[in-house]
Amino acid sequence: MTRDAKFEEGGEGAIALRAETKDDLPVIAALVQDAVLPITEIAWEAKSRRLALLINRFRWEDKAQAEAEKRPYERVRSLLVISDVTHVASMGIDRSDRDVVLSILDVAFEEAEDGAGRVTLTLAGDGALAADVECLDVDLRDVERPYRAPSGKVPHHPE
Repeated sequence: MTRDAKFEEGGEGAIALRAETKDDLPVIAALVQDAVLPITEIAWEAKSRRLALLINRFRWEDKAQAEAEKRPYERVRSLLVISDVTHVASMGIDRSDRDVVLSILDVAFEEAEDGAGRVTLTLAGDGALAADVECLDVDLRDVERPYRAPSGKVPHHPE
């Protein structure tokens, strides 16, 4: 499922992942947890049957190393693409407000008997994006070099 990628400038560390089974998806879900994106960075391409989101994700995979090296935590712009999409629906999102910033909490797949199903992105504030798919095909790829997290802090979820 995983393979290393390089940023355009040649630096190591970029992520390029693909989930084609329900068992692969939790890795991507963990990496996009707490990702933020303006509503304007969501594109449903009906003709190519893709739902694409340009997200700013926390680099969870680098957290331990950043702590060990006592350096700032990082975020990175990444592209999350769901393919083979037949229908997209949003719930609890005011799509008329172009200034809305969404935060991803989880990505899950509900499989139907024929292999088709629904990929659901649960968002903070009781919102969700749901993509009906013919089969599970989700890609996550870092597209820019990491940058220091503006708050300098790790996202926190009270238990």
